[in-house]
Amino acid sequence: MEEAVKPDKTAAQTDTAATGAMARTVSRTPTGAGAPTDAPARPGITPQLNRRELFTLLAAAPAACLAVRSEVASAAQGAAAAGVPAPLHKFIGEYMRAMNAPGLTLGLASSKGTVATAAYGFANLASKEPVTTAHRFEIGSITKSFAALVVLQLQDEGKLDVQHPIVRYLPWLPIETEFGEITLHHLLTHTSGMPEDPPIVPIEPRRRVRQAYEPGKRFHYSNWAFDVIGHLIEKVDGRPWPVAVKSRIFDPLGMNDTVGEISSAQRTRIANSYMPLHDDRPYPRHGELASRGILTMTDAAGSIASTPGDMARYIQMILNGGVGPSGRVVSERAFKLFTTPHTDAPAFGPKASYGYGIAIDQLDGHKRLRHTGGMVSFMSAIHIDLEAGVGAFASINAQQGYRPNPVAEYAVRLLRGEGHITPPVADAADVVSDPASYTGVYRSPGGRTLEVKAQGNRLVLVSEGTTIPLQRSDDEQFIALHQRFALYPIYFGRAEAAPDASPDSPPPPITELSYGSEWYAHSRFTGAHEVAASPGLVPYEGYYYSENPWVGSVRIVQRRGQLWMNGTTPLAQIGNHVFRPADEPMSPVTLEFFALLDGATQGLYLDGNPLRRLVTAET
Repeated sequence: MEEAVKPDKTAAQTDTAATGAMARTVSRTPTGAGAPTDAPARPGITPQLNRRELFTLLAAAPAACLAVRSEVASAAQGAAAAGVPAPLHKFIGEYMRAMNAPGLTLGLASSKGTVATAAYGFANLASKEPVTTAHRFEIGSITKSFAALVVLQLQDEGKLDVQHPIVRYLPWLPIETEFGEITLHHLLTHTSGMPEDPPIVPIEPRRRVRQAYEPGKRFHYSNWAFDVIGHLIEKVDGRPWPVAVKSRIFDPLGMNDTVGEISSAQRTRIANSYMPLHDDRPYPRHGELASRGILTMTDAAGSIASTPGDMARYIQMILNGGVGPSGRVVSERAFKLFTTPHTDAPAFGPKASYGYGIAIDQLDGHKRLRHTGGMVSFMSAIHIDLEAGVGAFASINAQQGYRPNPVAEYAVRLLRGEGHITPPVADAADVVSDPASYTGVYRSPGGRTLEVKAQGNRLVLVSEGTTIPLQRSDDEQFIALHQRFALYPIYFGRAEAAPDASPDSPPPPITELSYGSEWYAHSRFTGAHEVAASPGLVPYEGYYYSENPWVGSVRIVQRRGQLWMNGTTPLAQIGNHVFRPADEPMSPVTLEFFALLDGATQGLYLDGNPLRRLVTAET
């Protein structure tokens, strides 16, 4: 569902970003580090909502990694499917090899109908079963646009009003709204002030989902909001969400191969899918993958599985202003609400907005609708150029922290037929645009040193005589390909910007480097080198884990007298055992620690989701 996506940073992001999110941070959303994934990612983690992306760092598995690359390379070769532009076909092969994608499915459409469908790579790496256009792929948070259209249909029928409070329809909803009532409009636009992924019904009856700011004031990607919308649809329509969306959207559009729930019953048609082998650490590009088992998903934040042909039918309906083969799916007024920019959505890009369940921005001066979807083991993207009348859908059967936005965007540009379009460059995770800004010797208060060196446009870390390649992960974050640095990203910090600095000013110099609880200063660092640890924070330090794949795990460390989540997100205390990301004072995200025993908390609630403390050999 996304990720937002980050996630999605993490939402509009380019999705060619290197992976590297921690396990705890998959958003059902867009979330793209380094480039947008379409749903804001959790703080300190590579966007991808995502829901949360389960990631790992594999320091040494060259044979397995090479095997995946060679399989993808061979499966992506051959002639293009009918209707797929040859440059796009060529780029997809390059992209899959660069991004370690097992398989990819593609749907292209215009306002007149399906242009092409195609499949690449493998549905099953072990058996070498190829992906076909009959395979269903989980589309994640693209589901949100379907949910929004169903709500608008119900409004057309006079059964609800998007400006009414949600508690008018769901009075049982356990929420605290001290900053103002939440309307359906706020839910549809991610402006409710509520967290991203708390359970609708808290595990403990005394707990309630809490609002962080006045509704309508800010965008914060929230899968919870669309989970609630699914319950709203069931209440007003009288049928469960998967049944309602089939009757109201799939059937009228002839989307006969699409399902509104992901369950064991649907498993035979869904492509086998993959996730990082390890779920508790950053994941490097071309790291080893593991097959994902059956996942059940029935809520409206991300429960649809579809084929490229059916997604092409969906795109055609949107390109025709809400008109399907048998007539209008939604009224003209409803479609206008669907595609109106209601709020700024910086998680999808600096100039992006959000409509109802869909992001809106400009592509080469054309109005574009787009979204991404991040599931536990699928990544998807949809781009629709309303003015040119063309659109594309792409999906990959693995979760590695990015979204196939470059494929969908390049497809849209080619489908316009406006002459030569320069293809995007498949991202290389080890290439750095300004390597010199990172280089130098970094020294810890205890006298240990780490040195960062440039080798052309790449970086290496020298530790105790060992030279270790670095891969980009997120802004100022890198993965060091060595077991010594397996659990956290290498995180670079910059000096504070001058008070009069403009957005166009060069960034301040890099002055520090950290890894988990370890801290190292560059010679440019001018602050205090010795900062005492806080005894009051020691009980919270540790490794916390959830069996829920949407939640994953987090590591809490103390560095320079402050708590950090996964070594990259600083935390500020806002209550008794309660913390919030220090760099996002208005964020709805909270961490609430509980059960203080023998000097250590035994668990924490992250956005209301429980994680328990584990002690491992690496903790």
